[in-house]
Amino acid sequence: MSGVVFAGEAVGRAVPLVAGALGASGIAVAALPSRLAMRAELRKRWRTWAIAAPVFLGTLFLGAGGAFALAAALGVTAVGEYVRMAGLPRAEYAVLLVAAVVLPALAWLVPAAVDARAVDLRVVTLLLVVAALPALLAGDHERGFTRCARTVFALLWIPLPLTGLVVLGDTAVAVGLAVALGDVGAWCGGMALGRSGGLARPLSPLSPSKTWAGVLGAAGATAVALGAVGAFTPVLWVAVLIGCVLGDLLESMVKREAGVKDAGSWLPGFGGLLDRIDSLLLALLLAMVVTA
Repeated sequence: MSGVVFAGEAVGRAVPLVAGALGASGIAVAALPSRLAMRAELRKRWRTWAIAAPVFLGTLFLGAGGAFALAAALGVTAVGEYVRMAGLPRAEYAVLLVAAVVLPALAWLVPAAVDARAVDLRVVTLLLVVAALPALLAGDHERGFTRCARTVFALLWIPLPLTGLVVLGDTAVAVGLAVALGDVGAWCGGMALGRSGGLARPLSPLSPSKTWAGVLGAAGATAVALGAVGAFTPVLWVAVLIGCVLGDLLESMVKREAGVKDAGSWLPGFGGLLDRIDSLLLALLLAMVVTA
């Protein structure tokens, strides 16, 4: 585990790559013909990226304190979207909000508390008790189990992975960049290779547009991104790739059961925050495990 050392080297290496990618993609999007159906959507996404990328890199460049602020802000927003989809009561919402702030704070102030090696039976037990407490105290015999299960899932899916922005140090920069470019690579791979043949087969009925061609595109893009910032290792690459591929499917499963298309509607071109960071969440969690 790299700890909470933010030398800024990864950010310094990432800035030219991000600037080049935004510049090239901006020119490409601007040159799209007006008759193209996806033109407006792609322009919205590019504008969102143009704002999100400097915020992500800038906050991590500030060090562990900036990483904590970013993790807490993302966690609070994502928890709100999840609670609406899962239909959880206010008590569980409060538990998740507290966790979204407290866990990154512990990662900042007491790094050993959320080190991947410390996530043992004690931590699992604490998460289970905290998640079950509201339903137990309310005596909810109709939905208590569902409430507890959905809260435990949320704790493992949102606040805990976001502590990786703090404890992974400069590796968090590499993971974030790789996930972002991996999503782009998956889209390009799907468009170029996913028209027909075996590579056009969907990964899962949960998201028919996600194909094996997209996996190949994501594999190439994540490898390039990690290599560009000097963070490539086979194990980290596999962790990030799995996050890119399965993270989106994981959120699709949640949305399908909730009967919604997007987790929100406020983020231009993407829907909600969870629609944007679903792959990042799983990638950060896996990165903490493989670098422990």
